[in-house]
Amino acid sequence: DVILNYMSALNMVRAFVGINIGTNVSDLPSASDIVSILKAKKIQHVRLVDSNHEMLVALANTGIEVMVGVPNNELLRVGQSRPTAADWINKNVAAYIPATNITYIAVGDEILTTVPNAALVLVPALQFLQSALLAANLNTQVKLSSPHSMDMISKAFPPSTATFNSTWSSIMLQYLGFLKKTGSSFMLNAQPYYGYVKGQGVFPLEYALFRSLNPNSQIADPNTNLFYTNMFDAMVDATYNSMKAMNFTDIPVMVTASGWPWHGARKEPAADVDNALAYNTNLIRHVLNNSGTPSQRNNQVSTYLFELFSEDLRSGSVSGESWGIMFSNASAVYSLTFEDVATASTDSPALHGMFCVANSSAPHSALKQSLDWACGPGSANCSAIQPGQPCYKPDDIVAVASYAFNDYYHRTQASGGTCNFNSTATISSTDPILGVKQK
Repeated sequence: DVILNYMSALNMVRAFVGINIGTNVSDLPSASDIVSILKAKKIQHVRLVDSNHEMLVALANTGIEVMVGVPNNELLRVGQSRPTAADWINKNVAAYIPATNITYIAVGDEILTTVPNAALVLVPALQFLQSALLAANLNTQVKLSSPHSMDMISKAFPPSTATFNSTWSSIMLQYLGFLKKTGSSFMLNAQPYYGYVKGQGVFPLEYALFRSLNPNSQIADPNTNLFYTNMFDAMVDATYNSMKAMNFTDIPVMVTASGWPWHGARKEPAADVDNALAYNTNLIRHVLNNSGTPSQRNNQVSTYLFELFSEDLRSGSVSGESWGIMFSNASAVYSLTFEDVATASTDSPALHGMFCVANSSAPHSALKQSLDWACGPGSANCSAIQPGQPCYKPDDIVAVASYAFNDYYHRTQASGGTCNFNSTATISSTDPILGVKQK
C-alpha cells in the first residue's frame, strides 16, 4: 500500500517521445532517407508540418505513428467549406490509411496567437474535418486537435492560478468542447527555452534544463504546495489548470513541440550544444519515466521533440534556425537516444562502491514524501519496486526508498544531484539492492 499511490502512474498507458519534421531546409533529405533515419533511431512517432505525400508513401508499412498537419495557409479554405474539408481528408488521410498509420491531425499551428484573423474558422475547420473522418469511418483511428503556444496562457506561474487569455474565451470554450466530445488531446507547444529567456533570470537555467535542483531549493506553487523541479511540468500543469478554470477536466495534454536550440547569436547565450543536449536527453528520460506532472501524476505527457533537422530557411533569430538534432546531410549535431534511457546505465565511475540509502531512523512519513519526490519529479527509475517486481517490498519502506534514492543519486550526481532528500538519506558502502557491503 505504501508504494501503490505513487507507482500507479507507471501502470497507466505509457507516454512516448516522437519528433517533428520541418521542411524549411535548403537541402532536405529524400522521404525514404528520412524514414531510414527514423528507423535507425527507433523513433516510432512523427509529426509532419503538412501532409507531404512522398513522406506518407515512405512511411507506409513501417508501423510508425504519423501526425499530419493542416498548414496555417490552408486553414481558411478548410474552415470555410465543408466540401473542401472532406476533400482534404480524402486526399491526405483516407488515401494512405491503413498502410500509413496516421493517428492525429494537427489543424493549424498556434493559430490564435500567430494568425488571429483565422481564429474564427479554427473550430469550424475541426468540425468539418471531423465530419469527413466520420463519413470515411476513420473517426476512431484519427483524432483532431490544434497546437497552441504558451502565449495562450496569461500568467503561467504559479500553475494553479493559470488561465487562458480571456480574448479567446469563446473560441477556447468551443475548442475544449470539441476535444471533450471527440476524446482528443489538448496540443501544447511547450518551449522552456523561451520561458527561460523571457523570464530574464527569474528562473534558474537548471530549472529549464531538467537539471537537479536540491530538494531544499525547489520551486513551489504557494497555493498547492506542489514542488516543481522543471519548467516543462509547470507549463503542462498551467495548461491543465487553464482548462479547469473553464470547467474542463479529463482532456489529456499532448506536447506537440519541445526542444532547445544548439546555436544562437551573441545575445542568445543559453542557445548552445551543451544545453540542447542536456534538455533533450533529460526531456526524453522524463517523459519515458511516466511520472506525470506534480498535479497530474496519472496523466502521461507524450511529447514530440522539436526537431529532426535544423531549418536553415526559417526566418527570424539565429537560434530559430538551430533546433534540429541533425544537419540536413544526416550528420548528428549531438548524439541522442530515443529508447527508454531509464534502462541504460548512467553510473559515474567515481561512485563505484558508494550508495545512497534511506536513513532507517527517519520518520516513515518523511521517507514516503522523499520517495514520492524521487519517483516523481526526481525521475528515478522506480519500475523495479512496483507490485510484482523483484524489489517490491510493501512492508519495508526503508528498502524501497533506498532503491529509489540510490537510482536517483547515481543518475544525477554528475549534474549536481545529491544524497540528501531532506535529511532522510545518507551515503553508505552497502548496496541497498543486495544488502551487502562492497569491497
